[in-house]
Amino acid sequence: MTDEDVVIEEQASSRTARFATWLMEREERRQERETSLEGLVKLNVMVSFLTLGLVGGFEAVRLGISLIPYV
Repeated sequence: MTDEDVVIEEQASSRTARFATWLMEREERRQERETSLEGLVKLNVMVSFLTLGLVGGFEAVRLGISLIPYV
């Protein structure tokens, strides 16, 4: 291998390493977003059932919970 081949190979490997690092960071950010979205969805469901309980009473909450598997 010539010096030029070695330089080209080092550039390719560093480019690959940077790309791999970028992919890993992107995946971590995506997982953090999903975690926060899951928390917001759980909060929304809880508040919805509390509102349903206040407006419709306990029977309405029981009916809503029984219909969850069909959603």
